[in-house]
Amino acid sequence: MQRHYRVIVAKPGLDGHDRGARVVARALRDAGFEVIYTGLFQTPEDVVTAAIEESADAVGLSVLSGAHLRLFGRIVDLLAEAGAEDVLVFGGGIIPERDVEELKRLGVGGVFTPGASLGEITSWLEAELDARSRGALESRVQ
Repeated sequence: MQRHYRVIVAKPGLDGHDRGARVVARALRDAGFEVIYTGLFQTPEDVVTAAIEESADAVGLSVLSGAHLRLFGRIVDLLAEAGAEDVLVFGGGIIPERDVEELKRLGVGGVFTPGASLGEITSWLEAELDARSRGALESRVQ
């Protein structure tokens, strides 16, 4: 890991099941990320406010309710409106395979469905953030 990255882990919407989000948050912490868990029942606006206030590098979302397209898309849009489109959004939950490509089209960097290993999630996030960090450094040097 090139540096310590800050990650918001959030449960947007009315989904009251947070065990998966907590497990992922702990795995990220154990892998060296600084993790801020926002808790249950967050609005997209709450998530974006937390990301900006905490200077987050990434936002991890967990949705089991079926509202993933609307919630993830709204958070990506709000980050862009706030000038924080550099914050990487990723997520998981009960997401049908047919929706994964649509989420990526909306700007979600990675989607992890049941069966994804914690190692897969943490290594993907580290690689993505390292690549972004290298890209930002290279663009400043030029």
